[in-house]
Amino acid sequence: TVIPEIEMPGHAQAAIAAYPELGCTGKPLEVMQTWGVSENVYCPNEKTFTFLEAVLTEVMALFPSEYIHIGGDECPKKQWEESAFCQQLMKKEGLKDEHELQSYFIRRIEGFLNKNERQIIGWDEILEGGLAPNATVMSWRGMKGGIEAAKAKHDVIMTPTSHCYFDYYQSKSPNEPLAIGGFLPLEKVYSLEPVPEELTSEEAKYILGAQGNIWTEYITTPEYMQYMAFPRLCALSEVVWSPKRERDFEDFTTRLLPHIERLEAMGVKVAKHFHDLKGSVQPKEGKLEANIDALAKDAVIHYTLDGSKPTTTSPTYDAPVEIKENGTLQAQAFQNGKAVGEGFSIPVKMHEGVARKLTLKTPASKKYDGGGRTSLVNGILGSNDNFNDGNWNGFEGESLEATIALDTMVAVQHLTLRFFKSEGQWIYLPKSVEVLSSLDGENFKTITTIAAIDTEGKIAAMQLPIETTTRFLKVKAANHGIIADGKAGAGNGAWLFVDEIQIN
Repeated sequence: TVIPEIEMPGHAQAAIAAYPELGCTGKPLEVMQTWGVSENVYCPNEKTFTFLEAVLTEVMALFPSEYIHIGGDECPKKQWEESAFCQQLMKKEGLKDEHELQSYFIRRIEGFLNKNERQIIGWDEILEGGLAPNATVMSWRGMKGGIEAAKAKHDVIMTPTSHCYFDYYQSKSPNEPLAIGGFLPLEKVYSLEPVPEELTSEEAKYILGAQGNIWTEYITTPEYMQYMAFPRLCALSEVVWSPKRERDFEDFTTRLLPHIERLEAMGVKVAKHFHDLKGSVQPKEGKLEANIDALAKDAVIHYTLDGSKPTTTSPTYDAPVEIKENGTLQAQAFQNGKAVGEGFSIPVKMHEGVARKLTLKTPASKKYDGGGRTSLVNGILGSNDNFNDGNWNGFEGESLEATIALDTMVAVQHLTLRFFKSEGQWIYLPKSVEVLSSLDGENFKTITTIAAIDTEGKIAAMQLPIETTTRFLKVKAANHGIIADGKAGAGNGAWLFVDEIQIN
């Protein structure tokens, strides 16, 4: 069943550009030249509802589906706040805020579609001002919206960005085609549980299933789209078609290999990352330990630590490997003596902070924690152009405050920090950086403070001379704060990204 989506009240600039009277300002507009969120939204007046009912009448004639998706997501309220008409309408209808005004808008549209024996689906933002009576909620900003809707006895489709956005990268290989960002490997898709534990058995009945999403801002051909969809779509299918007790990822990957051959025989372009290796280097019990893994278990893994390319004569990986000095960990999978899949290469730079105990006042976001807090002292720098490489630590709206225990008195000459900058993706440099020292871990004294940081490129790297002998160092990097109007993500808390705290 093909379900059409007609976006409202936001994501409507193209319509308002054609018919300015549908907007709040009445001023002429251009169709957006880039993707993103526009402040130009429909004005909830009778002209708008007449227009949308005419559009939906055409849509219903074209699509016999029971459901019509009406969007409801990413609708800025600024123009409604500044509109005399909207404020008067809110007063007339007894609406306490602009979120309830959006709910009023959605209910008007739902009423029209219900009279025509159709049902609406909307993104989880339609919850914010109170749900329309019969609406189905598509929960994309995590599972919370879906849980809330199910508890209110509304049907739900789970489609969280964390597990269901197939326009995200599926591999960390530098050879991957361009994607919008994020990182969603096959195993993460398979780990989705569409029915949250928070729901009772009665509430769980409202979970209709899950949906995989592919947004095509960066996807230019059908083959490109297939590459992004398969085999992740296979994983999602098994999740929603199988009881939880019967799901087993290793068994799934075993069965997937012949299925991939079927897909390719049908002419489907499939991403093949089964033999890609994943490597991580993390402190453990005061040592630096390398772990290597692959989805498929039918290959032999060989590795080197000196930067040379692994061959079948290189050491075989069968247990974690300790790293004791500067070098580059490389690994490759082999099958029948031939290299298969993508290997990896991880440069490791030892310094005084490597494998030391690190404490964070506020943990990094689970989306971008580099494999855990110890990734800030694992000797690995993040990519210079990709904050999704698994080595950057991202703090959403929060500042960095990290304390490193050096165990013994250490003479330190300088501390090196690197921050990522990509304001279009809501990532800002810190407002300031402060380094403090302590002999007992409780009483800290400021060594140096940097008040302003800027860079023309994506990376702000700074080497701070501190010249001290100490047992504890603390690094504070103040988050940029709320993103200003006119910028991407305006009104939201900025992200702060840092990769490694290097102590020499």
